[in-house]
Amino acid sequence: MTAKKLIRHETILALLVIVALFVLDRQSDRFFTVDNLFNQGRLMTEVGLIALIMTFVIVTGGIDLSVGSIVGMTAIVLGVFWKNLGLPLPLAILLALAVGTFAGFVNGIIITRFRVPALIATLGTLALYRGIAEGISQARSVRGYPEWFFVLGQGSVLGVPTQLWILGLVALLSAVALAYTTWGRTTYAIGSNEVAARFSGLGVDATKIAIYAASGFAAALAAVIFVSRVSTTRSDMGTGLELDAITAVVLGGTSIFGGRGTVVGTILGLILIQALKNGLSLAGVKSDGTVVLIGAVLILTILVSNLFHRDANR
Repeated sequence: MTAKKLIRHETILALLVIVALFVLDRQSDRFFTVDNLFNQGRLMTEVGLIALIMTFVIVTGGIDLSVGSIVGMTAIVLGVFWKNLGLPLPLAILLALAVGTFAGFVNGIIITRFRVPALIATLGTLALYRGIAEGISQARSVRGYPEWFFVLGQGSVLGVPTQLWILGLVALLSAVALAYTTWGRTTYAIGSNEVAARFSGLGVDATKIAIYAASGFAAALAAVIFVSRVSTTRSDMGTGLELDAITAVVLGGTSIFGGRGTVVGTILGLILIQALKNGLSLAGVKSDGTVVLIGAVLILTILVSNLFHRDANR
């Protein structure tokens, strides 16, 4: 029954994406151009990487509000390791990814070992990590990165933006891990009934820690690509990305209460949100109107999906 529910939600969302693309294409002849679509793919990558792993987090019944701050902290650390400490840039990138992963690991430890609710724990680390980023940067930015570094955020491979290849690979690995592995089944079990999962002998705490560490890694990877795309490092990078990621995940059908969700749904949510932002902008709609419409679409999609779920449970 659960599989049918997910398919129904994703089907509704896929139809909505098709309708939205058709309507937006009618509003502007620039919307469905290759250059515009690739550019939107570039802009979607950072939030997309975060949203993919956020799917796992929310499926467990958790939340990670700190990912945007991890992006800012990781970006600053990358610049400091390379510019201030004089480390080779490849090593600085690896260390920055390690810092982001460790930040996510700390979230997992606080949540599992100290039994702090995920909302409170990550709200606290949201402020902590952003404060660290601002403290280290002292409102200074880092520029002058070598040309080869810009391949990640500005270059292309076989005519497709480099970061889209990275996003596609992460999406594929995430979809397979969530749907077809023991780790994915454990993730669903935790979200459905954590107490039952513990009594079943599943590694609940270890799985949660791994998921939050992966969330930190995804945010750090997004930060590296972000810096490469905009050619500079700032402490305010990633501000608000957590809300965009959560919106995409929830729009994709993942239950905020846990136990239900798919990576495919999250991808559809990402596409719909980015298409609305871009298409409405090309059509001359102001940004506040776009936010209102995205909110309305989110509410409408959830309401329709809930109606199907209610019918399925009868």
